[in-house]
Order: sequence, then C-alpha cells, then structure tokens
Amino acid sequence: MGWISLKIEAQDNNAELLSDALMELGALAASIEDANAETPDEQPIFGEPGDPPPGIWQQNVVSALFNEDTDLHTVLQSLSEATGIATFQYTTETITEQDWVRATQSQFDPIRIRDDLWIVPSWHDAPNADALNIVLDPGLAFGTGSHPTTHLCLAWLADTVSAGASVLDYGCGSGILAIAARKLGASQVIGVDIDPQAIQSSVYNAEQNAVDASFFMANDLPNGQFDIVVANILSSALSVLAPALASTARPGGKIALSGILREQAEQVSAIYQEWFDMNPPVFMDSWVLLTGSRR
Repeated sequence: MGWISLKIEAQDNNAELLSDALMELGALAASIEDANAETPDEQPIFGEPGDPPPGIWQQNVVSALFNEDTDLHTVLQSLSEATGIATFQYTTETITEQDWVRATQSQFDPIRIRDDLWIVPSWHDAPNADALNIVLDPGLAFGTGSHPTTHLCLAWLADTVSAGASVLDYGCGSGILAIAARKLGASQVIGVDIDPQAIQSSVYNAEQNAVDASFFMANDLPNGQFDIVVANILSSALSVLAPALASTARPGGKIALSGILREQAEQVSAIYQEWFDMNPPVFMDSWVLLTGSRR
C-alpha cells in the first residue's frame, strides 16, 4: 500500500479554503506550509503576549495526502468547482509504505556538538559515555540539535555557562538549550515559549534527562533578570523582542541570539547594541550567532 502526496501553490486568501476542500474531497490529511520556508523570504508567524493570533503566510503550499488509488484528475476538477479556482500549480509524489518508525529513527544519529557534548536519540548508545549527553528524540517542537542555529547556541552555552548561573531560554522549543544549561551547571533555568506544544515537549525532555528546569508560556514568565539569556528564534521576532529580552539580562549578563541569516546579522546586531556590547558574529553555514554583554 502507498499514498499520493499532492502539493498545491496557494495565496493567503485561499490556502485555508483549499485545505478544507481537500479534506472534504477525501484527503487523509492536509496542511498549510510557508512556501518560502528556510529562505531569506521566510515570513515569521508568531504572536506576542497579549496580541491576537497571527494569520497565515502570504505564499503557501497546501499539502494533502491521498490513498494511492485516488484519481487526482477528478479530485482537482472537483476542487476547482468547490473553490472557484480555475487552475492550480501543483506537484505530486508517490509515497511507498514502509516501517515509518524504523525509517524515521534511521535518519537521526547522535549529533556531536563538540567532543564533550552530544545530542543522543533514545534508541542510540552515547558515542562518548563520559561526555555531557543530552537525550533527545525528534518531535514536534523545534530544536533537535541538527539545525545550525541550535548547534551554535549549544556550543556557546558550553563555553559560557558557569556553576550557579541563572539562564533564560526564550523560545525553548524542545527545551534542548535549557536542558543543556542545567547539565552544564546552571542552578536556575527557565524556558519560555508561545506554543503550548513546546512547553509540553520541554517538560517531557527535561524529565527524560533528569534535570530540574521550569517552563512557562510567555504570558506567565516570572519577573527577574538572568546571568545568561539565549533566544533561538526568527530574526524578525528577535528585533521586535529586543527591549523585552534586554530587560531580562542583568547588568554584565550575557546574551546569545540565533535564528539569524547572514544577511540579517548586521541589522539585528545594531538593534541590540542599544543595550549590549556586541561581539563579532559566529557563522555556521548560512546562519549566524550573535552574542553580547549587558551594559
């Protein structure tokens, strides 16, 4: 048995219409994705505390999954009638049946951050039992250690966190940075996110690693200042949140910012220079880590 994946280009004013119509026409699943994801044109979708929920992207891809015996020509004809859209730009792909668990696990090996720091999926043995090993399985929340921005932040934390430090992980995702900070010797670690799924994932992963860290929705973040603040989120969010993030760093405290493309680094660094003495950027592939000290 197999399936057919149908991907249709859509605009912000018809993506939800197409997604709903495809489900009505027998799709097993449907989703809306940013057509410019992981490019300089990626459009951030985030809601800040107290703000109304954001909309969807301007340029979208609507993905739908059908049984392999589905007549897509008939589906597309019916879709046109249901939505009033005459023609579609689309692609299809045949997906064969397989052991999805084993296939997924085979894609994720232990990730070396440096010799003494590894990210290890639960189904693997640690390559270096004496290293600081973070047990983390790929999940719904961002942050498995495979993305350059997470890698950059982890390496920086390993060089920066000292025993007894307090750490804020803003945009905690899977909780990986908060967990690493705690294992590196921080005494107080707080993670915050705007996504309830991220909070749930972070709590679970902290328990799996037997570390004590607290995780909050953004609206519930306790007041206070921290020795170290790390934020691995989109550059547009970093720009908007600059005053708020600066207020969470104590005088002399350190900050690390990632989720930033090379061409965005100068602009983001200039914003944070109002509060921080910024260091030269660190690059990995097309991504940047910005760090600084609070004045």
